[in-house]
Amino acid sequence: MIRSAAHRPCTLVVCRGCCCGNPRKRPGTDHAWQLDRLRAGAAEGGFQIRTTDCLGPCDQANIIVVQPSTAGRRAGGRAVWVGFAMDDDCTDDLLRWAAEGGPGMAEPPATLALQFVRPPREARPRARR
Repeated sequence: MIRSAAHRPCTLVVCRGCCCGNPRKRPGTDHAWQLDRLRAGAAEGGFQIRTTDCLGPCDQANIIVVQPSTAGRRAGGRAVWVGFAMDDDCTDDLLRWAAEGGPGMAEPPATLALQFVRPPREARPRARR
């Protein structure tokens, strides 16, 4: 018997490791408020928020990974890494894109796309030979 994959909504994985979310290393940003705002947007918009330890690349902190929903992945969407995710405009763009379905389901806002960064080497999928 073949089972269909459970529906998983778009998920924002918010780095809160050594640099991201650290007011001493990244002053001027209310990191707790940003996380509260993302969580409130997720409750309203039907997507998920997770926090994790260091995702790398610390020189581009704060890092947020936008993972596609099940439907988004089926439509070709892949995880997108967003760097320098600290200001209100970026947070607004992330909330809007995730509420619209995220990767594979909606185009990212143009200004957010400018903040896309390459994942660290360990996080990149291996090429098939």
